[in-house]
Amino acid sequence: MPDASPGKWHLAHASWFFEQFVLGRDPRWQPHEPSWHYLFNSYYQSVGPMHSRPQRGLLSRPSLAEVRDYCRRIDDGVIELLARQDNPELSALVELGLQHEQQHQELLLTDIKHAFWCNPLQPAYGASLEASKGERTAPLRFIEGREGVVEIGHRGEGFAFDNETPRHRTYLQPHALASRLVTNGEYLAFVREGGYREPGLWLSDGWATVQRESWQRPLYWNGDLATEFTLGGVREIDPHAPVCHLSYYEAEAFARWAGARLPTEAEWESAAQGQLIEGNLQEQRRFQPRAAIDGEGLLQMYGDSWEWTASPYISYPGFRPLPGALGEYNGKFMCGQWILRGGSCVTPGDHLRATYRNFFPPHARWQFAGLRLGQDR
Repeated sequence: MPDASPGKWHLAHASWFFEQFVLGRDPRWQPHEPSWHYLFNSYYQSVGPMHSRPQRGLLSRPSLAEVRDYCRRIDDGVIELLARQDNPELSALVELGLQHEQQHQELLLTDIKHAFWCNPLQPAYGASLEASKGERTAPLRFIEGREGVVEIGHRGEGFAFDNETPRHRTYLQPHALASRLVTNGEYLAFVREGGYREPGLWLSDGWATVQRESWQRPLYWNGDLATEFTLGGVREIDPHAPVCHLSYYEAEAFARWAGARLPTEAEWESAAQGQLIEGNLQEQRRFQPRAAIDGEGLLQMYGDSWEWTASPYISYPGFRPLPGALGEYNGKFMCGQWILRGGSCVTPGDHLRATYRNFFPPHARWQFAGLRLGQDR
């Protein structure tokens, strides 16, 4: 798949980021393999050309051993540079590099899942991964959200990506959010009732995509509608667990079918403010959504699956990208993409915060993405 990258490339690119943006500031640093700059650049046009993304899987060389040696060299170089220099600007760049590496830890799992699914043998990444226990999900309720003027965006304490800034005021109309994520069982009803055959439920681009790609169910569900491919191999679909691997188009169509809508990112963030960042996240090593079985208020705000919102990925009022080539990190993608919130079962927990803005094109399905319903009041 053109959007996925092999594991070896992820490892090398994460170290390339440190070499380019941290060690590249040090006049003492000598690049180990200058040609690798071309191989492992992702999309930073300002620093030079890069190998075609769809061709990354053809990079049989450098070997994995060579890539691991490169990673160690870069780690040692960063440690040595930090020992010689101690300034806020360098520290901020190293922290950005660490946050960037966490994003690739998540992408490694999503890309491995897609690669294994494409393999006719459909091997398991971890056959011992915990399977669903058949927990019954909590009843779905709608909970009133804040209305009127609210503030969203990063406050300035701790790390944030540039696209989370600046903090600003926005206005919320009366609304409510579902108490939990939409489940596989609920989405199965949409499939069985012909949701993928009813053009009136879909955005025009979404319906065109359904027809062109012959979509009939979520990615990784099998045609029997009883089993799905997971990182633990092929397993029965848990009707109580959150549905995931949906495109924005599918999430929006389901919400319309359910007589609801997708929340806006401002509604989601306003509701998430003050909540603990806990749930079924990467640290639990389940790597599969699980049912919301108890609790009060809004459940599954973090973990299980990313939540598509109704909001396009655009800049906040007063947004300023990072200076130089790092300004390409987020800002240049603010066109034709949609916001997701909350994190998933493969997201590191300490990577998340209420203001975190994930974004993908509306047709993307290989990410662990599902939905929470919203309502106007």
